[in-house]
Amino acid sequence: MKVLIIWRLLTVGGVNAGWRNRAIYFKQHGIETEFLYTTDHGGMHIMADVAPIYLTKDEDEIVKIIRDNHYEAVIVVDTGKAYKWLREANYQGPVIVEARTPELIKLTPHLKSFRGYSPETIIVPSSYQKRLVSILTDEIPINVIYNGVDTKFFRALKSDEIDFNSEPFLPNNKKIVAYIGRLDKRKNWPMLLEIAKRAKQERDDVEFWIIGGAQSVQREEFATEWKAQQLTDIVKWFPVIPYQQMPHMYAKVRESGGCTLATTKSESYGNTFIESMVSGVPVVASRMMPVTELVKEGETGLLYRGQNVDDAVNQIYTILDHPDMHQKMSTAAIKHVQDNFSIEAVAEQYVELLKRLLQTDAAEGEVKLDD
Repeated sequence: MKVLIIWRLLTVGGVNAGWRNRAIYFKQHGIETEFLYTTDHGGMHIMADVAPIYLTKDEDEIVKIIRDNHYEAVIVVDTGKAYKWLREANYQGPVIVEARTPELIKLTPHLKSFRGYSPETIIVPSSYQKRLVSILTDEIPINVIYNGVDTKFFRALKSDEIDFNSEPFLPNNKKIVAYIGRLDKRKNWPMLLEIAKRAKQERDDVEFWIIGGAQSVQREEFATEWKAQQLTDIVKWFPVIPYQQMPHMYAKVRESGGCTLATTKSESYGNTFIESMVSGVPVVASRMMPVTELVKEGETGLLYRGQNVDDAVNQIYTILDHPDMHQKMSTAAIKHVQDNFSIEAVAEQYVELLKRLLQTDAAEGEVKLDD
């Protein structure tokens, strides 16, 4: 079986991290995965070693790729233009839609018209996202399939396995609070700077790491504020950390007795929560869906109210100042992800769905031939 994933954005975010893991798992089950992107936002290093990648905005070339490769199934991720390309390529197989954008106004254009196609199902990564998508359509079945994490790659590294000689470097006598992801409005980096400002006033044993953001739309605005607020001593920014170094980054945070911090206003899932927990690092994030689907409050992390800086600071300090709690959360977080979000636990649902759809499609084809 050969499937094509169409998505506009080749990013370093959770969608591609999740698909990297799925592609590896699919291959073990006889499913070849190929990816078609139109815009590169620095994500090539995540995907290049696991599957063939097409990166082009040339519509004629895109149509030729679809037509010539004879895919048994096509999965479209938040890319409304894809249905035009499929129609021009005269693609006849099953189409699956993935709805990943957690903002209704941005999601709507991708679910507004399928250009005559009838998608077999819409895949969403959380129950929260299912609620959102159900506002836009009530005719197509919606299936929740969580993103899975490769627990052989992301795991709690032992001290002698950690690469301490690569960035980010672990400072002496500092507990690390790591923010991982883009620097944009939804991820809410201004709140992170407010939290860091408070910590700088109150203690000298904390360092904040910002991991990523090299291609973010607000990176220059962030850099200006970061320097203007005189936070460059407590907030260290690492715009590009190679994907292969991420397990080591999480391991350094765990070794320091620190945590990861999310200040995001909305998410459809949250890969970094899963990566963090399976690496033994407790999570601090807002008490909202789908975070509450992923993080077990008080057991694998702590959640704060809304976008409340005071409450967020208190939750961070609680983890940093109680090593016994940190250790218990670390152990519980690893088991929680292994049991519920490992790639083996969740990608099998996708494999079974694909096989079922192709069997149905083949059966319908035989009926048409008999007619």
